[in-house]
Amino acid sequence: MASSSSCLNNNMDCQSPVAKHPDWFSPETGIYKSKHPSIHLPSDPFLDVVSFIFSRAHQGVSALIDSSSGYSISYTELYPLVKSMASGLRQMGVSQGDVVLILLPNSVYFPIIFLGVVYLGAIVTTMNPLCSFSEVKKQTLDCNVSLAFTLGDRVEKFDGLGVPAIRVPENVCFDSYRPGFSDFYRLILGDPSWVPRPKIHQHDTAAILFSSGTTGSCKGVELTHRNFIAMIKHFVGFEASQYEYLNEENVYLAVLPMFHVYGLSLFVMGLLSLGSAIVIMRKFDVEELTGAIEKYKVTHFPVVPPLLTALTARAKSVRGSVWKSLKQVSSGAAPLSSKKIEEFVHTFPHVDFIQGYGLTESTAVGTRGFNTKMLHNYSSVGLLAPNMEARVVDCITSSSLPPGKSGELWLKGPGIMKGYLNNPEATAATVDEDGWLHTGDIVYFDEEGYLYIFDRLKEMIKYKGFQIAPAELESVLVSHPDILDAAVTGNKDEKAGEVPVAFVVKRQGSLLREATVIDFVAKQVAPYKKVRKVVFTQSIPKSAAGKILRRELRSLVSRI
Repeated sequence: MASSSSCLNNNMDCQSPVAKHPDWFSPETGIYKSKHPSIHLPSDPFLDVVSFIFSRAHQGVSALIDSSSGYSISYTELYPLVKSMASGLRQMGVSQGDVVLILLPNSVYFPIIFLGVVYLGAIVTTMNPLCSFSEVKKQTLDCNVSLAFTLGDRVEKFDGLGVPAIRVPENVCFDSYRPGFSDFYRLILGDPSWVPRPKIHQHDTAAILFSSGTTGSCKGVELTHRNFIAMIKHFVGFEASQYEYLNEENVYLAVLPMFHVYGLSLFVMGLLSLGSAIVIMRKFDVEELTGAIEKYKVTHFPVVPPLLTALTARAKSVRGSVWKSLKQVSSGAAPLSSKKIEEFVHTFPHVDFIQGYGLTESTAVGTRGFNTKMLHNYSSVGLLAPNMEARVVDCITSSSLPPGKSGELWLKGPGIMKGYLNNPEATAATVDEDGWLHTGDIVYFDEEGYLYIFDRLKEMIKYKGFQIAPAELESVLVSHPDILDAAVTGNKDEKAGEVPVAFVVKRQGSLLREATVIDFVAKQVAPYKKVRKVVFTQSIPKSAAGKILRRELRSLVSRI
Protein backbone atom coordinates (compact mmCIF):
# COMPACT_ATOMS: atom_id res chain seq x y z
CA MET A 1 0.00 0.00 0.00
CA ALA A 2 1.48 3.27 -0.98
CA SER A 3 0.79 6.90 -1.58
CA SER A 4 2.77 9.65 -3.24
CA SER A 5 3.49 13.24 -2.35
CA SER A 6 4.48 15.99 -4.74
CA CYS A 7 6.69 17.61 -2.08
CA LEU A 8 10.07 17.58 -3.80
CA ASN A 9 12.56 20.31 -4.48
CA ASN A 10 15.49 20.41 -6.84
CA ASN A 11 17.76 18.60 -4.38
CA MET A 12 15.11 15.99 -3.55
CA ASP A 13 15.03 17.18 0.07
CA CYS A 14 11.42 17.58 1.04
CA GLN A 15 11.85 19.39 4.33
CA SER A 16 14.62 21.28 6.02
CA PRO A 17 16.46 18.99 8.46
CA VAL A 18 15.08 19.42 11.96
CA ALA A 19 17.35 21.26 14.35
CA LYS A 20 16.88 18.80 17.21
CA HIS A 21 16.56 15.11 16.50
CA PRO A 22 13.32 13.65 17.88
CA ASP A 23 13.35 10.69 20.26
CA TRP A 24 11.94 8.43 17.57
CA PHE A 25 15.00 8.89 15.35
CA SER A 26 18.57 8.02 16.26
CA PRO A 27 21.26 9.96 14.33
CA GLU A 28 23.85 7.47 15.58
CA THR A 29 22.16 4.40 14.05
CA GLY A 30 19.96 6.11 11.44
CA ILE A 31 17.00 4.08 12.70
CA TYR A 32 13.46 5.42 12.95
CA LYS A 33 11.23 3.90 15.66
CA SER A 34 7.45 3.79 15.75
CA LYS A 35 5.83 6.58 17.75
CA HIS A 36 3.20 4.07 18.84
CA PRO A 37 3.83 1.91 21.91
CA SER A 38 5.32 -1.51 21.21
CA ILE A 39 2.85 -4.39 21.08
CA HIS A 40 3.54 -7.69 22.81
CA LEU A 41 3.39 -10.68 20.47
CA PRO A 42 2.36 -14.17 21.66
CA SER A 43 5.35 -16.21 22.84
CA ASP A 44 3.82 -19.68 22.33
CA PRO A 45 5.88 -21.09 19.43
CA PHE A 46 3.06 -23.44 18.44
CA LEU A 47 0.29 -20.86 18.08
CA ASP A 48 -1.30 -20.83 14.62
CA VAL A 49 -2.92 -17.70 13.24
CA VAL A 50 -6.46 -19.16 13.03
CA SER A 51 -6.48 -20.16 16.69
CA PHE A 52 -5.15 -16.70 17.50
CA ILE A 53 -7.93 -14.97 15.53
CA PHE A 54 -10.69 -16.89 17.27
CA SER A 55 -9.11 -16.65 20.72
CA ARG A 56 -9.80 -12.94 20.86
CA ALA A 57 -12.88 -12.03 22.91
CA HIS A 58 -15.33 -9.54 21.39
CA GLN A 59 -19.06 -8.91 21.13
CA GLY A 60 -19.32 -9.09 17.35
CA VAL A 61 -22.59 -10.47 15.95
CA SER A 62 -22.48 -10.56 12.14
CA ALA A 63 -19.13 -11.60 10.69
CA LEU A 64 -19.64 -11.93 6.93
CA ILE A 65 -22.53 -10.50 4.90
CA ASP A 66 -23.16 -11.07 1.20
CA SER A 67 -23.96 -7.62 -0.21
CA SER A 68 -26.35 -8.75 -2.95
CA SER A 69 -28.46 -11.32 -1.08
CA GLY A 70 -28.05 -10.14 2.50
CA TYR A 71 -27.12 -13.67 3.58
CA SER A 72 -24.97 -13.45 6.71
CA ILE A 73 -22.73 -15.66 8.80
CA SER A 74 -22.52 -14.86 12.50
CA TYR A 75 -19.39 -15.05 14.59
CA THR A 76 -20.99 -17.97 16.43
CA GLU A 77 -21.29 -19.88 13.16
CA LEU A 78 -17.97 -18.88 11.62
CA TYR A 79 -15.44 -20.85 13.68
CA PRO A 80 -17.38 -24.17 13.37
CA LEU A 81 -17.55 -23.63 9.59
CA VAL A 82 -13.78 -23.10 9.47
CA LYS A 83 -13.26 -26.28 11.49
CA SER A 84 -15.67 -28.16 9.20
CA MET A 85 -13.67 -27.05 6.19
CA ALA A 86 -10.41 -28.17 7.84
CA SER A 87 -11.95 -31.50 8.80
CA GLY A 88 -13.28 -32.10 5.30
CA LEU A 89 -9.95 -31.22 3.71
CA ARG A 90 -8.14 -33.59 6.06
CA GLN A 91 -10.47 -36.43 5.10
CA MET A 92 -9.79 -35.63 1.43
CA GLY A 93 -6.10 -36.21 2.07
CA VAL A 94 -4.87 -32.63 2.43
CA SER A 95 -2.19 -32.55 5.10
CA GLN A 96 0.28 -30.18 6.74
CA GLY A 97 2.53 -28.45 4.23
CA ASP A 98 0.32 -29.13 1.20
CA VAL A 99 -0.44 -26.10 -0.97
CA VAL A 100 -4.06 -25.24 -1.84
CA LEU A 101 -4.90 -22.70 -4.55
CA ILE A 102 -7.83 -20.30 -4.11
CA LEU A 103 -8.81 -18.95 -7.54
CA LEU A 104 -11.95 -17.08 -6.59
CA PRO A 105 -13.54 -13.62 -6.55
CA ASN A 106 -14.70 -12.12 -3.26
CA SER A 107 -17.25 -14.27 -1.48
CA VAL A 108 -18.30 -15.13 2.08
CA TYR A 109 -16.82 -18.55 1.25
CA PHE A 110 -13.34 -17.10 0.69
CA PRO A 111 -12.42 -16.53 4.39
CA ILE A 112 -13.85 -19.91 5.38
CA ILE A 113 -11.78 -21.75 2.78
CA PHE A 114 -8.62 -19.77 3.54
CA LEU A 115 -8.85 -20.17 7.31
CA GLY A 116 -9.85 -23.84 7.01
CA VAL A 117 -6.76 -24.64 4.95
CA VAL A 118 -4.42 -22.73 7.28
CA TYR A 119 -6.02 -24.24 10.42
CA LEU A 120 -5.04 -27.64 9.07
CA GLY A 121 -1.40 -26.60 8.74
CA ALA A 122 -1.60 -26.51 4.96
CA ILE A 123 -0.58 -23.48 2.86
CA VAL A 124 -2.78 -21.20 0.76
CA THR A 125 -1.75 -19.54 -2.48
CA THR A 126 -4.20 -17.09 -4.05
CA MET A 127 -4.74 -15.77 -7.57
CA ASN A 128 -6.86 -13.27 -9.43
CA PRO A 129 -9.71 -15.30 -11.02
CA LEU A 130 -9.23 -13.25 -14.19
CA CYS A 131 -5.71 -14.62 -14.71
CA SER A 132 -5.08 -16.50 -17.93
CA PHE A 133 -4.76 -20.26 -17.74
CA SER A 134 -1.07 -20.05 -18.63
CA GLU A 135 -0.58 -17.85 -15.56
CA VAL A 136 -2.61 -20.25 -13.43
CA LYS A 137 -0.57 -23.18 -14.73
CA LYS A 138 2.74 -21.49 -13.89
CA GLN A 139 1.75 -20.65 -10.32
CA THR A 140 0.22 -24.11 -9.81
CA LEU A 141 3.47 -25.77 -10.86
CA ASP A 142 5.72 -23.30 -9.02
CA CYS A 143 3.88 -23.92 -5.75
CA ASN A 144 3.29 -27.63 -6.31
CA VAL A 145 -0.44 -27.14 -5.71
CA SER A 146 -2.28 -30.27 -4.55
CA LEU A 147 -5.87 -28.92 -4.60
CA ALA A 148 -7.68 -25.91 -6.08
CA PHE A 149 -10.90 -24.04 -5.27
CA THR A 150 -12.37 -22.27 -8.28
CA LEU A 151 -15.52 -21.45 -10.22
CA GLY A 152 -17.23 -23.94 -12.50
CA ASP A 153 -15.74 -22.83 -15.80
CA ARG A 154 -12.20 -23.46 -14.52
CA VAL A 155 -12.58 -26.87 -12.89
CA GLU A 156 -12.01 -29.02 -15.97
CA LYS A 157 -8.81 -27.16 -16.90
CA PHE A 158 -7.14 -28.40 -13.72
CA ASP A 159 -7.61 -31.99 -14.88
CA GLY A 160 -4.87 -31.41 -17.45
CA LEU A 161 -2.53 -30.37 -14.63
CA GLY A 162 -3.30 -33.44 -12.58
CA VAL A 163 -4.70 -31.26 -9.78
CA PRO A 164 -8.16 -31.96 -8.31
CA ALA A 165 -10.39 -28.86 -8.20
CA ILE A 166 -13.39 -28.08 -6.02
CA ARG A 167 -16.20 -26.19 -7.73
CA VAL A 168 -17.41 -23.34 -5.51
CA PRO A 169 -20.93 -21.86 -5.92
CA GLU A 170 -21.06 -18.25 -7.05
CA ASN A 171 -24.27 -17.62 -5.11
CA VAL A 172 -24.22 -18.00 -1.34
CA CYS A 173 -26.42 -20.51 0.45
CA PHE A 174 -25.64 -23.04 3.19
CA ASP A 175 -29.22 -24.14 3.74
CA SER A 176 -29.88 -26.27 0.69
CA TYR A 177 -28.00 -28.73 -1.49
CA ARG A 178 -27.26 -27.72 -5.05
CA PRO A 179 -26.46 -30.18 -7.82
CA GLY A 180 -22.88 -29.97 -9.03
CA PHE A 181 -21.44 -28.73 -5.74
CA SER A 182 -21.49 -31.94 -3.69
CA ASP A 183 -17.72 -31.86 -3.01
CA PHE A 184 -17.86 -28.32 -1.71
CA TYR A 185 -20.86 -28.93 0.55
CA ARG A 186 -19.26 -32.10 1.87
CA LEU A 187 -16.35 -29.98 2.98
CA ILE A 188 -18.13 -27.01 4.46
CA LEU A 189 -20.94 -28.92 6.15
CA GLY A 190 -18.79 -31.68 7.64
CA ASP A 191 -18.11 -32.57 11.26
CA PRO A 192 -16.26 -29.65 12.89
CA SER A 193 -15.16 -31.81 15.82
CA TRP A 194 -13.06 -34.20 13.70
CA VAL A 195 -9.85 -32.32 13.12
CA PRO A 196 -6.66 -34.14 14.13
CA ARG A 197 -4.46 -31.05 14.51
CA PRO A 198 -0.78 -31.20 13.65
CA LYS A 199 1.73 -29.10 15.57
CA ILE A 200 1.95 -25.80 13.73
CA HIS A 201 4.93 -23.59 14.48
CA GLN A 202 4.61 -19.81 14.26
CA HIS A 203 7.44 -19.81 11.73
CA ASP A 204 5.68 -22.29 9.43
CA THR A 205 4.50 -20.90 6.08
CA ALA A 206 0.78 -20.09 6.03
CA ALA A 207 0.45 -18.47 2.60
CA ILE A 208 2.33 -17.89 -0.64
CA LEU A 209 1.25 -14.62 -2.24
CA PHE A 210 2.78 -13.55 -5.53
CA SER A 211 4.27 -10.10 -5.93
CA SER A 212 6.42 -8.32 -8.48
CA GLY A 213 8.66 -7.67 -5.51
CA THR A 214 10.90 -4.71 -4.87
CA THR A 215 12.74 -5.55 -8.10
CA GLY A 216 12.38 -7.93 -11.01
CA SER A 217 9.67 -10.37 -12.04
CA CYS A 218 6.77 -11.89 -10.09
CA LYS A 219 7.85 -14.02 -7.14
CA GLY A 220 6.12 -16.11 -4.47
CA VAL A 221 6.24 -14.39 -1.07
CA GLU A 222 6.21 -16.87 1.82
CA LEU A 223 4.31 -15.46 4.80
CA THR A 224 4.28 -17.30 8.11
CA HIS A 225 1.74 -17.69 10.90
CA ARG A 226 3.87 -15.28 12.93
CA ASN A 227 3.83 -12.72 10.10
CA PHE A 228 0.03 -12.79 10.09
CA ILE A 229 -0.24 -12.73 13.89
CA ALA A 230 1.99 -9.65 13.94
CA MET A 231 -0.18 -8.02 11.27
CA ILE A 232 -3.32 -8.69 13.30
CA LYS A 233 -1.77 -7.38 16.51
CA HIS A 234 -0.74 -4.21 14.66
CA PHE A 235 -4.24 -3.74 13.32
CA VAL A 236 -5.94 -4.42 16.64
CA GLY A 237 -3.54 -2.21 18.56
CA PHE A 238 -3.93 0.66 16.13
CA GLU A 239 -7.72 0.61 16.28
CA ALA A 240 -7.65 0.54 20.06
CA SER A 241 -5.19 3.43 20.32
CA GLN A 242 -6.80 5.86 17.87
CA TYR A 243 -10.56 5.42 18.08
CA GLU A 244 -13.03 5.60 20.93
CA TYR A 245 -15.92 3.76 19.29
CA LEU A 246 -16.45 0.01 19.65
CA ASN A 247 -15.05 -2.16 16.86
CA GLU A 248 -18.13 -4.39 17.05
CA GLU A 249 -20.22 -1.44 15.87
CA ASN A 250 -18.15 -0.95 12.72
CA VAL A 251 -19.32 -2.19 9.32
CA TYR A 252 -16.62 -2.57 6.65
CA LEU A 253 -17.32 -2.78 2.93
CA ALA A 254 -15.11 -5.37 1.23
CA VAL A 255 -14.65 -4.47 -2.42
CA LEU A 256 -10.88 -4.89 -2.41
CA PRO A 257 -9.94 -8.36 -3.71
CA MET A 258 -9.26 -10.92 -1.01
CA PHE A 259 -6.64 -12.61 -3.18
CA HIS A 260 -4.43 -9.50 -2.70
CA VAL A 261 -2.50 -8.95 0.54
CA TYR A 262 -4.39 -5.70 1.20
CA GLY A 263 -7.84 -7.32 1.14
CA LEU A 264 -6.59 -10.57 2.67
CA SER A 265 -5.02 -8.91 5.69
CA LEU A 266 -8.10 -6.77 6.33
CA PHE A 267 -11.12 -8.90 5.56
CA VAL A 268 -9.92 -12.48 6.06
CA MET A 269 -7.93 -11.90 9.24
CA GLY A 270 -7.62 -8.48 10.85
CA LEU A 271 -11.26 -7.47 11.05
CA LEU A 272 -12.45 -10.91 12.12
CA SER A 273 -10.27 -10.58 15.21
CA LEU A 274 -11.99 -7.28 16.05
CA GLY A 275 -15.58 -8.48 15.78
CA SER A 276 -16.51 -6.01 13.03
CA ALA A 277 -19.09 -6.86 10.37
CA ILE A 278 -17.76 -7.28 6.82
CA VAL A 279 -20.10 -6.67 3.87
CA ILE A 280 -18.63 -8.49 0.88
CA MET A 281 -19.13 -7.41 -2.72
CA ARG A 282 -18.25 -9.97 -5.40
CA LYS A 283 -17.10 -7.24 -7.78
CA PHE A 284 -17.13 -3.49 -7.94
CA ASP A 285 -20.22 -1.75 -9.28
CA VAL A 286 -20.75 1.88 -8.35
CA GLU A 287 -24.54 1.62 -8.11
CA GLU A 288 -24.39 -1.53 -6.00
CA LEU A 289 -21.76 0.12 -3.85
CA THR A 290 -24.05 3.07 -3.15
CA GLY A 291 -26.89 0.73 -2.25
CA ALA A 292 -24.68 -1.39 0.01
CA ILE A 293 -23.41 1.63 1.96
CA GLU A 294 -26.96 2.82 2.56
CA LYS A 295 -28.53 -0.60 3.25
CA TYR A 296 -25.89 -1.92 5.64
CA LYS A 297 -24.92 1.45 7.18
CA VAL A 298 -21.28 0.99 6.20
CA THR A 299 -18.88 2.87 8.48
CA HIS A 300 -15.49 1.97 6.98
CA PHE A 301 -14.49 1.66 3.34
CA PRO A 302 -10.91 0.61 2.48
CA VAL A 303 -10.13 1.56 -1.13
CA VAL A 304 -7.52 1.84 -3.84
CA PRO A 305 -7.21 5.09 -5.84
CA PRO A 306 -9.63 4.13 -8.66
CA LEU A 307 -12.31 3.29 -6.07
CA LEU A 308 -11.74 6.59 -4.29
CA THR A 309 -12.17 8.48 -7.56
CA ALA A 310 -15.36 6.57 -8.36
CA LEU A 311 -16.74 7.15 -4.85
CA THR A 312 -16.07 10.89 -5.06
CA ALA A 313 -17.75 11.16 -8.47
CA ARG A 314 -20.74 9.14 -7.26
CA ALA A 315 -21.20 11.31 -4.18
CA LYS A 316 -21.35 14.42 -6.35
CA SER A 317 -24.31 12.98 -8.28
CA VAL A 318 -26.04 11.15 -5.41
CA ARG A 319 -26.42 13.44 -2.42
CA GLY A 320 -28.32 13.09 0.80
CA SER A 321 -28.23 10.71 3.77
CA VAL A 322 -26.85 7.75 1.80
CA TRP A 323 -23.30 8.60 2.94
CA LYS A 324 -24.17 9.57 6.50
CA SER A 325 -22.95 6.32 8.10
CA LEU A 326 -19.40 6.58 6.69
CA LYS A 327 -16.79 7.29 9.38
CA GLN A 328 -13.54 6.48 7.61
CA VAL A 329 -12.16 5.85 4.13
CA SER A 330 -8.61 4.51 3.90
CA SER A 331 -6.59 4.30 0.70
CA GLY A 332 -3.55 2.23 -0.17
CA ALA A 333 -1.84 -0.06 -2.72
CA ALA A 334 -1.00 2.74 -5.18
CA PRO A 335 -0.10 6.45 -5.27
CA LEU A 336 -2.84 9.03 -4.89
CA SER A 337 -2.49 12.58 -6.20
CA SER A 338 -3.12 15.59 -3.98
CA LYS A 339 -5.84 16.66 -6.41
CA LYS A 340 -7.81 13.45 -5.83
CA ILE A 341 -7.36 13.78 -2.07
CA GLU A 342 -8.62 17.36 -2.06
CA GLU A 343 -11.67 16.42 -4.14
CA PHE A 344 -12.55 13.60 -1.73
CA VAL A 345 -12.05 15.63 1.45
CA HIS A 346 -14.14 18.48 0.03
CA THR A 347 -16.91 16.04 -0.97
CA PHE A 348 -16.84 14.10 2.33
CA PRO A 349 -15.91 16.65 5.03
CA HIS A 350 -17.34 14.42 7.78
CA VAL A 351 -15.26 11.36 6.86
CA ASP A 352 -11.83 10.61 8.35
CA PHE A 353 -9.51 10.04 5.38
CA ILE A 354 -6.20 8.23 5.83
CA GLN A 355 -3.62 6.47 3.70
CA GLY A 356 -1.45 3.49 4.52
CA TYR A 357 1.66 1.79 3.26
CA GLY A 358 2.77 -1.81 3.24
CA LEU A 359 4.02 -4.50 0.91
CA THR A 360 3.26 -8.14 0.32
CA GLU A 361 6.79 -8.72 1.64
CA SER A 362 5.85 -6.99 4.93
CA THR A 363 2.43 -8.71 5.29
CA ALA A 364 0.83 -5.35 4.44
CA VAL A 365 2.36 -3.78 7.56
CA GLY A 366 4.36 -0.58 7.30
CA THR A 367 2.50 2.60 8.22
CA ARG A 368 -1.02 3.84 8.67
CA GLY A 369 -2.53 7.31 8.55
CA PHE A 370 -3.10 8.98 11.89
CA ASN A 371 -5.30 12.06 12.12
CA THR A 372 -5.94 13.92 15.34
CA LYS A 373 -8.12 16.87 16.35
CA MET A 374 -5.09 19.12 15.95
CA LEU A 375 -3.57 17.61 12.81
CA HIS A 376 -5.17 16.24 9.65
CA ASN A 377 -2.37 14.87 7.53
CA TYR A 378 -4.07 13.58 4.40
CA SER A 379 -1.11 13.35 2.02
CA SER A 380 1.14 11.25 4.24
CA VAL A 381 0.89 7.47 4.51
CA GLY A 382 1.07 7.91 8.26
CA LEU A 383 3.25 6.87 11.15
CA LEU A 384 5.33 3.71 11.42
CA ALA A 385 3.31 0.78 12.70
CA PRO A 386 3.98 -0.57 16.19
CA ASN A 387 7.05 -2.86 16.38
CA MET A 388 8.34 -1.55 13.04
CA GLU A 389 11.68 0.14 12.44
CA ALA A 390 12.83 2.04 9.36
CA ARG A 391 15.88 3.53 7.73
CA VAL A 392 16.04 6.05 4.88
CA VAL A 393 19.14 5.25 2.87
CA ASP A 394 21.02 7.38 0.36
CA CYS A 395 20.77 5.57 -2.98
CA ILE A 396 24.39 6.32 -3.88
CA THR A 397 26.37 6.32 -0.62
CA SER A 398 24.12 3.89 1.38
CA SER A 399 24.36 6.27 4.35
CA SER A 400 21.38 6.71 6.65
CA LEU A 401 19.42 9.94 6.32
CA PRO A 402 17.60 12.06 8.95
CA PRO A 403 14.07 13.50 8.78
CA GLY A 404 13.59 15.79 5.81
CA LYS A 405 16.05 13.90 3.58
CA SER A 406 14.83 11.50 0.92
CA GLY A 407 16.19 8.07 0.07
CA GLU A 408 15.24 4.41 -0.20
CA LEU A 409 13.03 3.05 2.59
CA TRP A 410 14.26 0.01 4.50
CA LEU A 411 11.92 -1.74 6.94
CA LYS A 412 12.41 -4.22 9.77
CA GLY A 413 9.82 -5.91 11.96
CA PRO A 414 7.87 -9.09 12.68
CA GLY A 415 5.80 -8.75 9.51
CA ILE A 416 8.77 -9.15 7.16
CA MET A 417 8.40 -12.22 4.95
CA LYS A 418 10.10 -15.57 5.41
CA GLY A 419 11.50 -15.18 1.89
CA TYR A 420 10.75 -15.70 -1.79
CA LEU A 421 9.65 -19.22 -2.72
CA ASN A 422 12.56 -21.28 -4.08
CA ASN A 423 14.52 -18.12 -4.80
CA PRO A 424 17.31 -17.56 -2.25
CA GLU A 425 19.12 -15.12 -4.56
CA ALA A 426 16.12 -12.79 -4.80
CA THR A 427 15.51 -13.14 -1.06
CA ALA A 428 19.10 -12.15 -0.25
CA ALA A 429 18.86 -9.19 -2.63
CA THR A 430 15.71 -7.92 -0.91
CA VAL A 431 16.20 -8.77 2.79
CA ASP A 432 19.77 -8.22 3.94
CA GLU A 433 21.63 -10.24 6.57
CA ASP A 434 20.51 -7.84 9.30
CA GLY A 435 16.84 -8.36 8.45
CA TRP A 436 16.22 -5.05 6.65
CA LEU A 437 13.71 -5.23 3.80
CA HIS A 438 14.90 -2.99 0.96
CA THR A 439 11.57 -1.71 -0.33
CA GLY A 440 12.74 0.13 -3.46
CA ASP A 441 10.52 3.08 -2.53
CA ILE A 442 11.88 6.63 -2.34
CA VAL A 443 10.61 8.32 0.83
CA TYR A 444 11.20 10.86 3.55
CA PHE A 445 9.96 11.38 7.12
CA ASP A 446 8.84 14.84 8.20
CA GLU A 447 9.63 16.37 11.58
CA GLU A 448 6.48 14.85 13.11
CA GLY A 449 7.35 11.30 12.06
CA TYR A 450 4.92 11.12 9.15
CA LEU A 451 6.13 9.21 6.10
CA TYR A 452 5.78 10.40 2.51
CA ILE A 453 6.34 8.17 -0.50
CA PHE A 454 6.77 9.64 -3.92
CA ASP A 455 8.25 7.02 -6.24
CA ARG A 456 9.96 3.71 -6.90
CA LEU A 457 13.73 3.57 -7.03
CA LYS A 458 13.68 1.47 -10.19
CA GLU A 459 11.30 3.93 -11.88
CA MET A 460 13.41 7.03 -11.33
CA ILE A 461 14.38 8.81 -14.55
CA LYS A 462 18.10 9.59 -14.73
CA TYR A 463 18.71 12.82 -16.66
CA LYS A 464 22.38 13.83 -16.96
CA GLY A 465 23.08 12.27 -13.57
CA PHE A 466 20.06 13.90 -11.90
CA GLN A 467 17.24 11.75 -10.58
CA ILE A 468 13.67 12.67 -11.55
CA ALA A 469 10.65 11.15 -9.79
CA PRO A 470 7.83 10.43 -12.29
CA ALA A 471 5.22 10.79 -9.54
CA GLU A 472 6.29 14.39 -8.91
CA LEU A 473 5.70 15.32 -12.55
CA GLU A 474 2.42 13.38 -12.60
CA SER A 475 1.19 15.37 -9.62
CA VAL A 476 1.97 18.61 -11.44
CA LEU A 477 0.30 17.42 -14.64
CA VAL A 478 -3.02 16.38 -13.05
CA SER A 479 -3.25 19.77 -11.33
CA HIS A 480 -4.00 21.25 -14.77
CA PRO A 481 -7.78 21.77 -15.12
CA ASP A 482 -7.86 20.16 -18.59
CA ILE A 483 -5.91 17.03 -17.61
CA LEU A 484 -7.91 14.09 -16.23
CA ASP A 485 -5.03 11.67 -15.80
CA ALA A 486 -1.33 11.45 -16.57
CA ALA A 487 1.70 9.20 -16.34
CA VAL A 488 5.39 9.85 -16.90
CA THR A 489 8.19 7.55 -17.95
CA GLY A 490 11.71 7.90 -19.25
CA ASN A 491 12.82 7.65 -22.86
CA LYS A 492 16.43 6.93 -23.85
CA ASP A 493 18.40 9.92 -25.07
CA GLU A 494 21.96 9.86 -26.41
CA LYS A 495 23.02 13.10 -24.73
CA ALA A 496 21.01 13.08 -21.51
CA GLY A 497 20.67 9.36 -20.84
CA GLU A 498 16.91 9.62 -20.28
CA VAL A 499 14.31 12.36 -20.71
CA PRO A 500 10.79 12.54 -19.21
CA VAL A 501 7.88 11.74 -21.52
CA ALA A 502 4.31 12.44 -20.38
CA PHE A 503 1.21 10.47 -21.35
CA VAL A 504 -1.83 12.70 -20.87
CA VAL A 505 -5.59 12.10 -20.84
CA LYS A 506 -7.29 15.44 -21.48
CA ARG A 507 -10.86 16.47 -20.90
CA GLN A 508 -13.30 15.88 -23.73
CA GLY A 509 -13.40 18.92 -25.98
CA SER A 510 -10.16 20.34 -24.61
CA LEU A 511 -7.86 22.09 -27.09
CA LEU A 512 -4.82 21.42 -24.95
CA ARG A 513 -1.61 21.16 -26.99
CA GLU A 514 1.78 19.58 -26.32
CA ALA A 515 3.58 22.91 -26.06
CA THR A 516 1.08 24.17 -23.49
CA VAL A 517 1.58 21.09 -21.30
CA ILE A 518 5.37 21.31 -21.51
CA ASP A 519 5.28 24.97 -20.57
CA PHE A 520 2.82 24.35 -17.70
CA VAL A 521 5.15 21.80 -16.10
CA ALA A 522 8.33 23.80 -16.79
CA LYS A 523 7.03 26.73 -14.75
CA GLN A 524 6.68 24.51 -11.65
CA VAL A 525 9.82 22.36 -11.63
CA ALA A 526 13.58 22.65 -11.93
CA PRO A 527 14.85 22.95 -15.52
CA TYR A 528 16.29 19.43 -15.63
CA LYS A 529 12.90 17.96 -14.66
CA LYS A 530 11.02 19.45 -17.62
CA VAL A 531 8.82 17.14 -19.67
CA ARG A 532 10.38 16.83 -23.13
CA LYS A 533 7.51 15.19 -24.98
CA VAL A 534 3.75 14.76 -24.50
CA VAL A 535 1.64 11.90 -25.85
CA PHE A 536 -2.12 12.38 -25.70
CA THR A 537 -3.97 9.12 -25.04
CA GLN A 538 -7.45 7.85 -24.17
CA SER A 539 -6.37 6.11 -20.97
CA ILE A 540 -3.37 5.34 -18.77
CA PRO A 541 -2.55 1.62 -18.42
CA LYS A 542 -3.09 0.64 -14.78
CA SER A 543 -3.44 -2.46 -12.64
CA ALA A 544 -6.64 -3.29 -10.77
CA ALA A 545 -5.14 -1.61 -7.70
CA GLY A 546 -4.58 1.58 -9.65
CA LYS A 547 -0.81 1.28 -10.09
CA ILE A 548 0.51 2.71 -13.34
CA LEU A 549 1.84 -0.09 -15.55
CA ARG A 550 5.11 1.61 -16.42
CA ARG A 551 6.36 -1.40 -18.32
CA GLU A 552 3.58 -0.81 -20.83
CA LEU A 553 4.43 2.89 -20.96
CA ARG A 554 8.06 2.12 -21.70
CA SER A 555 6.95 -0.21 -24.46
CA LEU A 556 4.81 2.57 -25.95
CA VAL A 557 7.66 5.08 -25.67
CA SER A 558 10.03 2.77 -27.52
CA ARG A 559 7.69 2.87 -30.52
CA ILE A 560 7.46 6.67 -30.64
